[in-house]
Amino acid sequence: MVICAARHHLLRGSWARMWQRPVSGRVYTELDFDQEEIKAKLLGFPGGTIELSKQESGIAVLTINNPSRMNAFSGSMMVQLEEKDGMKMCMFMQNALTRLLRLPMISVALVEGRAVGGGAELTTACDFRLMAPGSVVQFVHKHLGVVPGWGGAARLVHLVGSQNSLKLLSGASKVDPEFGVQIRLADGVLKDPQVEEGVGTVLQQAEKWLCHYTTGPPSVIQAIKKVALSGRELPLVEALRTEKQVFGTVWGGPANLQALTSKSKYK
Repeated sequence: MVICAARHHLLRGSWARMWQRPVSGRVYTELDFDQEEIKAKLLGFPGGTIELSKQESGIAVLTINNPSRMNAFSGSMMVQLEEKDGMKMCMFMQNALTRLLRLPMISVALVEGRAVGGGAELTTACDFRLMAPGSVVQFVHKHLGVVPGWGGAARLVHLVGSQNSLKLLSGASKVDPEFGVQIRLADGVLKDPQVEEGVGTVLQQAEKWLCHYTTGPPSVIQAIKKVALSGRELPLVEALRTEKQVFGTVWGGPANLQALTSKSKYK
């Protein structure tokens, strides 16, 4: 499974200043649990890698790779961690995925193969989800005797609604690409490069898809992400105030002035 994060240089600038109240990206603080302690425990379960690379297009690709297991976050690993300190592990991962969702950039989860359990939760922490042919997303937590604990259930409700979320969680249903698009869990289905010539790899297809939403002045793309996220996470009055503040950061800015003085018409 690959996470494509749009244009890494959008990380520049202060994310927290754009909110009505400061947002660090974390749900829990050091007062709730010792993050370094949980990191040490997680390192006790080796296997797999997380690789970050920059493409020529300016897109950063974060790859979660664990070929020895069909899922980067295995069920046995989750059970073993639960026996040690499951609640703290839960808070640790909620922080990590919330920070991913709140990054000042647009991201897409590219699902290849199976995204099961924790992998399924991870896909919900991206702005968009693309599924390769033959891929599956499955919330199997019921079979492990638990519920999603990394924020996957809360984010899933936002994505597909409460009724569909209840079906996916209680039925541990397998979501293939077609079903994913139907319930709006997936934003698109990629083509099989082995069947159709000239379409490029699934990663190349995902990059092309993502570039449609990230082309433009970085400051404007960053502002769009902020107002969209504030509308999702904040009460209406606070979201409106945040939108006004973000609007003020781009109004009269270089991109705005260039657009106003340009003779070309927008399409």
